[in-house]
Amino acid sequence: MFKIFIYNKFINFVILSKLYMIPKSHPRYESLIQREKIKDAYKEGYLADSGMIAHGRGEAFDYLIGEKTSLSSEKAIKTSVATLLLAKNPVISVNGNSTALAAKEIVDLANETNSKIEINLFYRTEKRVHIISNIYRNLGYENILGDDSENLKYIDNIDSPRATASEEGIYSADVVLVSLEDGDRAEVLVDNGKKVIAIDLNPLSRTAKAVDITIVDNIVRVIPLMIKYAKQLKSKDKNYLKKIVNEFSNTENLKKSLNLIEVAKFEG
Repeated sequence: MFKIFIYNKFINFVILSKLYMIPKSHPRYESLIQREKIKDAYKEGYLADSGMIAHGRGEAFDYLIGEKTSLSSEKAIKTSVATLLLAKNPVISVNGNSTALAAKEIVDLANETNSKIEINLFYRTEKRVHIISNIYRNLGYENILGDDSENLKYIDNIDSPRATASEEGIYSADVVLVSLEDGDRAEVLVDNGKKVIAIDLNPLSRTAKAVDITIVDNIVRVIPLMIKYAKQLKSKDKNYLKKIVNEFSNTENLKKSLNLIEVAKFEG
């Protein structure tokens, strides 16, 4: 046990030392920190190599929207929180990328919105599931779902390794929050009567267009804002929350997000 403790302390020291080598004055500081976290997740064995490609694609879109949260995205964030608070069985779906970038914040959001957390991986292996489960348990979240392969169910019509879902989680959820979700699964979740919220930096993706609410923003900015709104809104009555949800249009939201990219192209 002592050797393991020393090893972990050494790994943490190496990671922190590496991160601090990037000066905070660097204009790409936040982006470079995120890259390091993604690389570390891959090296530690819980992020698939395709997850690094997905992060790079998202980073490009983040650059196009100015690496900041727009007014339209903040409205989508507020609506998403209201939707989670109104839900009977809300679930936050996590994978290697979201865990690498925002595990602690995801736990905080789950606690603030009374949501469950479920592991859902495209390239599912027992090793990756075990590592991710332990990350959340070490953060104090004990009731992680999706880690028991023997008790997973298959969602109808998904020809994908991500067709599995826990019965008490995504399988029976009325609201699901996803990030880096593939289009097939997003469409089937919607077709199965679930309200789906997606954090997706690409407003043109199949997922972005299929779901009920698309947050076109970086997860590292989204989750802290969701926590802030959850603290503000959880004391409000249902009619107040329903009004927020009813006034939201995802079609208009995506149009505004695309306009941001057009503006960024010319301003750049």
